[in-house]
Amino acid sequence: MNVVIDVPSGRVTARVHRQDARVIAVDFVNVPSWVVADGVPVTTSAGEVRVSVAYGGAIYAALPAAQLGLTVTPERLADLIALGREIKWALNDTTHAAHPADPRLNGIYGTIWFDELGDAEHLVHQRNVTIFADGQVDRSPCGSGTCARLAVLAAGGRLPAGTVLRHESIVGSTFTATVLATVDAGGRPAAIPQVTGTAYRTGEHLFTIDPHDPLVPGFVLR
Repeated sequence: MNVVIDVPSGRVTARVHRQDARVIAVDFVNVPSWVVADGVPVTTSAGEVRVSVAYGGAIYAALPAAQLGLTVTPERLADLIALGREIKWALNDTTHAAHPADPRLNGIYGTIWFDELGDAEHLVHQRNVTIFADGQVDRSPCGSGTCARLAVLAAGGRLPAGTVLRHESIVGSTFTATVLATVDAGGRPAAIPQVTGTAYRTGEHLFTIDPHDPLVPGFVLR
């Protein structure tokens, strides 16, 4: 089953894979994803690093955790969060964080730390954690972040035809991702990424409206 969804970054196609009446995986084909800049220097409280900036539906800065002697493990999460926030805000108002056509997508959405887990034939294996918003942690390998990583790896020649990125999260959940095609996106070479993963229902909630509730229809605090 295919589902087409319009999101701020464009149109995304999701596919549901079933076996014996059970959903076994879902993948989505994302918007064109490209490298904004590579080797961008950023000064942090732990020293200077060099990051790649890429777009995968949102703009991310990515770097190996080993650059600062870290690993993508729960034991180092506090350091990854603190330094990830520094990198995000150091780049957030620069030209690297400006979307070329849609200002709604401006800004560094998150910092992606990754560990190299060893390549094999037709496989690139990495573990990552994405620090987004103002210090929040993605417990998944991050969908749009995985697309940004695909763009960087493809541009660097590490994803020839038939090669898969196995992208693990800091808690062990896994996405696999491939480049379906390369296209021109406003004069930039871009990848069309497909990301595949699984999710599981954890509960249900029913919202009701009491006509006597003085707060209906709701409120927003900024």
